[in-house]
Amino acid sequence: MQHHDSPVLSADSVAPEEIAHFSDLAARWWDPAGPMRPLHAMNDLRTGWSLRHLPAPVAGDDVRRTLLDIGCGAGLASEAFARAGFDVTGLDASQAAITAGRLHMRQHPLPASAGPLSYRCGSAEELVTEGARFDAISALEVIEHVTDPAAFLRMLGGMLRPGGAMVVSTMNRTWRSMAMAKIGAEYVLRLLPVGTHDWRKFITPAEMGQYAARAGLRITDIAGMVPAPGGWRESRDMAVNYIAAMVRD
Repeated sequence: MQHHDSPVLSADSVAPEEIAHFSDLAARWWDPAGPMRPLHAMNDLRTGWSLRHLPAPVAGDDVRRTLLDIGCGAGLASEAFARAGFDVTGLDASQAAITAGRLHMRQHPLPASAGPLSYRCGSAEELVTEGARFDAISALEVIEHVTDPAAFLRMLGGMLRPGGAMVVSTMNRTWRSMAMAKIGAEYVLRLLPVGTHDWRKFITPAEMGQYAARAGLRITDIAGMVPAPGGWRESRDMAVNYIAAMVRD
């Protein structure tokens, strides 16, 4: 998804006259019938599938495993991972999305059983410079928006601890994805803003496998994601949307 940047630094520094704006943005992000409804529709499937393929959120002695949710937007997946017990860092380049995520969490606090969730506006490169390492990484509907997907995956792989796992969901570059996800979703059904996706940057499962191997990662499972009544379901059909799990041995 594409976001619009904002000069606001954090939810705590929002000027009173800006609160309504960012509250509205958070409300639209978190409205299942709003502009982010395609993400809402697939969120249970993609986070549920991810949780089956990532390390158990809580290790021995109640130590919570760390998870980086890159390209987190306003936190649809980040909150799900925190509720599952991970210690989550939600990272996005859009300050407006991060502020919306912080405001939503303030207005709708996570249960006491949830793991900690902190949001950060910035880039993965900044985390690399800081030497950050994580037990798990989720990159959901992000890799098709970066300039160099192979380098992006290599960078994320470098932040995984040995034995860590990563999930990546994206769109396949097929004629069907052109018809359904690009033309259909953006121009016909208006599910997404026009220009959200560049079909030429979609990634085939074979390319994903090559990028993973170059990054020192091993794909352990891959599945298609298809629309179904009441939500999305896992499928062997990977012609449009798919999700892959990979590990650093």
